[in-house]
Amino acid sequence: MSPSTLHRIIVSIYVVLSLAALGRSSFQILTKFDDAPLAYSLSALAAVVYVIATVSVAMGHRPIARRIARWSLSFELAGVLGVGGLSLILPELFPDQTVWSQFGMGYLFIPLVLPVLGLWWLTKRARV
Repeated sequence: MSPSTLHRIIVSIYVVLSLAALGRSSFQILTKFDDAPLAYSLSALAAVVYVIATVSVAMGHRPIARRIARWSLSFELAGVLGVGGLSLILPELFPDQTVWSQFGMGYLFIPLVLPVLGLWWLTKRARV
């Protein structure tokens, strides 16, 4: 698989994940925010991070975009690990699923794998 094909796949998955997270968090906040304010706020944060990651990874040929992509993907990975662990240790804080709860299980663990793949791609691209 060529680097440009992998880049397109990563960006495409981020577009889908961004739309899914934006849609889900918007619905949750607008219809039932009082049920789980922490969980729904974290869903909104994840959505914003996904949008930033999508744009910066897509524009990865620019040095500033690569820096923003590294930051956003690292933040995303930390969020997935932190929220994922917290949701298992204190499940009462997460009465409803978020993108990052249970390490992204509701999204087939894509939120856990995607930032690792994206960071690997950015590192590989930097060496070329």
